[in-house]
Amino acid sequence: MSVFGRLVPVLVGLAVLPLVSAPAAVAAPVQACSEEPRELPINEFTDYREMVRELGRLERVSKGRVAVKEVGRSNRGRVIHQASVGTGPKVFVVSSEIHGNEKTGTDALLRILDYLGTSESRDAERLRKTITFVAVPKLNPDGAELDRRGNDLSWAEVQRRLPQLKERPPAWNYLSDVIQGDDYRKRPGFDVNRDFNPELNYLPRAEDFPGAPDQPGWFITPEARALRSVYVSLTAQRGKVPDVYVDLHHQGACVRQEGSDRLLDVGIDYPPLPDKFFEPGRKYAKYRDVYTKDESRQLAISGFNGMTSRGFVGARYPHAPDRDLPGQARCSFALNGTGTVLFEVRGQTQTLGQQHREHFTRAVMAGLYNMLRDVSTGAVEDIDPEGFDLLPGTADASALARVLE
Repeated sequence: MSVFGRLVPVLVGLAVLPLVSAPAAVAAPVQACSEEPRELPINEFTDYREMVRELGRLERVSKGRVAVKEVGRSNRGRVIHQASVGTGPKVFVVSSEIHGNEKTGTDALLRILDYLGTSESRDAERLRKTITFVAVPKLNPDGAELDRRGNDLSWAEVQRRLPQLKERPPAWNYLSDVIQGDDYRKRPGFDVNRDFNPELNYLPRAEDFPGAPDQPGWFITPEARALRSVYVSLTAQRGKVPDVYVDLHHQGACVRQEGSDRLLDVGIDYPPLPDKFFEPGRKYAKYRDVYTKDESRQLAISGFNGMTSRGFVGARYPHAPDRDLPGQARCSFALNGTGTVLFEVRGQTQTLGQQHREHFTRAVMAGLYNMLRDVSTGAVEDIDPEGFDLLPGTADASALARVLE
């Protein structure tokens, strides 16, 4: 059965409930879990063909409210889409499946687009007037169709496009071995979420390769370039950077909320950029006045509140003070002045398959909707950012979660 026929009523019911209502979620049952990669069913998730069809339907039934356009193409020629709804002055960007085995975000985005595009409720009308919601669902379509983390792009193909890299070793985020149970030896690729650079007009230079995790990326993947084009275009249209960027991910399957025996639904985080590097003379000093640490923490708390108020199990995603990942999309955009947030749903397709798909999708929707509401009303600005450190942390699989992000 198509996933789309049963999605819209769920979101409408979720979106109009006030936060003081009884929780709409029933926590996923505590059960044995495993981090061992294995073949599991994923047919309930939305594949690329279904997503394209649904985006076309949303354009039609929304009577022009939802606008879909091409913003790039994957290495294998699949269109990367941007879907926008609303005309408000506050720009809220969300992407999903930058890692192709992290799939609940795409279903959540399609449901939110449906609600914002088709609902005649006062709530939806207010959101459309105050926010421009921009979704980039299934950012890594090649990886998504292969059901793996990385995209489908060889170093030789990169070198052919960028001859200045002909004599250089592969970028450090190149995947060419067996990783997370996926064999990249015959079809290598890249971890796209390490390919971003806060200098948005950066062009790859030979001396910057192979690079390192604590250095910016290069925009060598078509997926990173597509998301950059969305960001740059929105900035040019309005004269300032987007207000919000949310990156939807998955993490380890056995992560529990600290201090309890409850398996986590979603972890949430602000950018991993150490405070010490913003001091004069350090690597991020020039970004000091635009970096959005506090704004990002306020947004993260809003998302956490939205999920937990409806009965989902939330937590802070593991984030050591010295963790430094400027090549992530959220970090590069935060250094440009956008408040950015990470969602980390528990489990990937290799460890949970489609188990709890509906439950996790609703959790992501609850967090995103509360953020939309708080941004729309301005309530997010009244949140104490220092409260982020008071949120419950994670236990058990925190080390694995740090590796997987």
